[in-house]
Amino acid sequence: MLDTLKRGDEEPVFLCETSALVESGLAVPFEVLYRGEVLNAFAVRFQGQVHGYLNRCVHLPMEMDFQANRFFDGSGRWLICSTHAALYDPATGVCVSGPCGGALVKIPMSEEGGKVYWHTSSAVQTVF
Repeated sequence: MLDTLKRGDEEPVFLCETSALVESGLAVPFEVLYRGEVLNAFAVRFQGQVHGYLNRCVHLPMEMDFQANRFFDGSGRWLICSTHAALYDPATGVCVSGPCGGALVKIPMSEEGGKVYWHTSSAVQTVF
């Protein structure tokens, strides 16, 4: 069940408790409506901050996790596309190595009162 709050043009949508996101650990998945298409997205914690992205490699529109909700490489420093081995900066989504040439689509996130939220925008909406 999703809890929502209203603030300006964005709608924060409850994703999970803060404790669900461990530094460079497993992601928390969620679905979004991105420009009219239902797509998977994910949230991770890196350097103490929560970051959210569409689960879509820039090189080819394929999901990136090599096992369910695993996006970090072995070092815990980079997000990695399991198909192309492209590496992305977890804080910015920018591709730093491999066949990509761009950045992941970032989804605004916030953390307040022990809860993590993702935010709607003109391009990213709730599925229902």
